[in-house]
This record gives sequence, C-alpha cells and structure tokens, in this order.
Amino acid sequence: MQKLLTCFLIFIINCFFINVQGLTMINPQPVSLIIDTDVGNDIDDALAIALCHTLQSFGECNILGMTVCNDDFYSAVYTSVLNSFYGRPDIPVGLVNQGVKDKNGKFLRYVSDLRDKNGNFVFPRKISNQNPPYDSVKLLRKLLSSQPDKSVVIVMIGFSTNMARLLATEPDEFSSLTGTELFKQKVSFVSAMAGDFSDEVQKNPTMQNREYNIRLDIKSAKYFFENCPVEVVFNGFEIANKMLYPYKSIEQDYSWIPVHPVAEAYKVFTGKPRDRATWDLLSILYAVRPDDGYFSFSEKGTAKVTDEGYVIFEKNEKGFHRHLKADDEQKKRMLSLFIQLCSWQNSKPTQKCGKIVGINSEKSKVVRTAAFE
Repeated sequence: MQKLLTCFLIFIINCFFINVQGLTMINPQPVSLIIDTDVGNDIDDALAIALCHTLQSFGECNILGMTVCNDDFYSAVYTSVLNSFYGRPDIPVGLVNQGVKDKNGKFLRYVSDLRDKNGNFVFPRKISNQNPPYDSVKLLRKLLSSQPDKSVVIVMIGFSTNMARLLATEPDEFSSLTGTELFKQKVSFVSAMAGDFSDEVQKNPTMQNREYNIRLDIKSAKYFFENCPVEVVFNGFEIANKMLYPYKSIEQDYSWIPVHPVAEAYKVFTGKPRDRATWDLLSILYAVRPDDGYFSFSEKGTAKVTDEGYVIFEKNEKGFHRHLKADDEQKKRMLSLFIQLCSWQNSKPTQKCGKIVGINSEKSKVVRTAAFE
C-alpha cells in the first residue's frame, strides 16, 4: 500500500513539474495568448515566437492566434512557417490591411522560400497566395468572442495598428459588442513591448530616442494606450537593450536539426556573427510567467504618447499602466532561460519536417547542401 501511494505521489509531481536543464518549473493552468507581432523588422520577434512555442510545449500557455502588424505578406508566411515547424500549423494568422511597413525583412522571404533538391519547400506552411492570411482585426474579434471572460492575455510586440483598429470596431457577426467592449470583457491584461522608461529618456525625450514600436505608428499607439480598457504592462526598450542573445547559441544550440527557421533567419538578419537584444522575449515571458520573480514593477500610472511619439510615464494610483523593471541578476536569469528555451529540442519539429530535414534522416546532409549551396 505504501509503495502504491509513493508511486501515486510521484505521478502527481511529474504531472505538475517539468525539469529543464536543471530548472524546475511549475506547470500551471495554460495562459491563453494572442500575439501581435511585427516580425521581419528585427530578429527578436522570431526568438519570441520560438520561446512561446516551447512554453506551450511545457503546457504553460495556449496560443490562440497570431496577428501581424507589419504590412508584408511574407511576415505572415514566415509566422506560419514557425507555427508549422513547431507542430502547430493550425494556429490562425492574421495580417494587417494597409498598415505600416518600415523595412524589407530580408530573412522573411529567404527562409520561407528555401527549397530542397526536389523543389519542395524546406519548411511547410499553411499560408500561401491560394490560402491567404486572415484580416487581423476580423481574426481578433473572432478569437476574442469565442473565449471566456477575462481569460486572454494580449502580447503586443510590434506597432499598435491592429489593436487600435480593434478597439474602434463596431458589432459584427462575431459579437454584438464594440471593439472596446469586447476587449474589456475578454482580455485580462496586455503585455506590450513599447516605450523607453529609463530616467534619461523620461527626463529628456528627443526625436532620436523615441522607441521604434511607437514612432512607426504614433497615431495608433496614442489611440490604443489612451483607450485600452484593461491593464497594460509595458516592457520598455531600456530593459533588454543590453540583454543580448548570443550568436554562439545560434551556431551551437540549434544544430539539433540541420536547418532551423529561427537560426537561419538570425544569420541572414545579422549578416555576420553578432549578438542581438532580446526586447520582445520579455513581453512573452511576463505574459506567461508574471509572478515568477523575473521582474519588479513601477508604480501605477499612465503612459502618455505625445503627438511627436514620446512616451511619458506619469504616476497615478488610478492608472491602468505599469512598466517592468529588472536588476542585473534578474536579467542574467532571464537570458539564461531564453538561451535554453528558444533552442529547445522536442519531437514536434521532427514530426513535421522529418521527411525533409529530419534529425535521423540519412538524406539530411544532402538536403541541406541542395538548399544552401
């Protein structure tokens, strides 16, 4: 009887704990996420999506859908590539309609268009010219309307275009509520990579130190953050600006599979061996693990977006906004976690890509040569 009880306790413990290279993590009720990304303008979005997929594999979150605020068809294609690579091709992807496009995301097309010696795509995807992405705002309304009240966390790691437009929507076939009403009813909080809350920038905002996600669509940022009916937790530029993801990890830790869509994108984006800041990853981490001691917080307040694109934080006990803070030890802890989880090896990628770039495939070297030389 005692032996049976012991086995039962071990089973229960294993159901709630996962050990990751020495890190023991509680497996909580999965957090329902919608990710809004400008993937293609920098490489941290790709790393953030990889991080989120790993956290879902651990049972910590559930990605309901992804919307792309970068007006580039290949941004949606690459997002679909990542979802398929991680074994979740059916995660719906929406694309902004006539939105902002700042840069030509060179790695988007490169990675998405890689083909093997038979002319097949190296990385499967659901999105194509024949199967285009959803309209972002319509997808957001559809997803939110189907979820329990106050159950969804929105992760914004790009411009505010999609979310501002969502708030401004009228009732439709998905919900009798306006966008603002629907947002308030369904969303728990927003985890947003936006602004710069360092003392230097707050005291002396200039046109040169405006944060990228804000200045690319100032009008939308101003509208969204003024009208968002739920709490917004800001991850400012200053926290991860020197939290650099090591290129060495890209070269070594992703080699468990011959061709990895994040590693290849990183190499194309940087052009040469160099580390890159991990801005967007912090917003994913906070959304999924808000109470795990990775961050401290500012007082409550209001982050006001000026007409010029400055973000000024004003303390206010009744405010809906806070911004994250992190000391050196917290940053070190987070970066170590990112390196482990972004490159995490599990069975899903090989199941989806095994015929082309499978770890155990004898043809993998041939395919890699055909694809890259």
